Amino acid sequence: MIESVNWIAIAVAVVASMIIGAAWFGLFAKPWMKAAALSPDEIARVEGNENPGKYGIAVLTHIIMAWVLSGVIGHAGEMTLANGMLTAFLCWAGFIVTTITVTDRFQLRSWNLTLIDCGHYLLVLLAQGAIIGWFGTS
Repeated sequence: MIESVNWIAIAVAVVASMIIGAAWFGLFAKPWMKAAALSPDEIARVEGNENPGKYGIAVLTHIIMAWVLSGVIGHAGEMTLANGMLTAFLCWAGFIVTTITVTDRFQLRSWNLTLIDCGHYLLVLLAQGAIIGWFGTS
């Protein structure tokens, strides 16, 4: 699988994921912080970007996500934009929504937090799937 990975597609998908995250949480920052029930000190830390390492973690996890999604799309059929988006949607519905929902319920988090986080990953995965499917293999 490593030899058939289109690393340019992965890189573009990661950049798109980071742009989507910045836009999404720029739009939903206040509702997200409220839904996450952050303390005033935690809100100040989030708004102050005291931990730039979290962006490195985001990049690394999006690389892994795009790489795995590339393999799943390849196993699901042809590398096309439509197949990439359908596969990404199925991965989101089957793994992201279910995991975030269970985690949030056990952590007594609000449904608003679940919806904001799941919405973010829907857009991320659809973008990654579209890019990877469109670019195809290397």
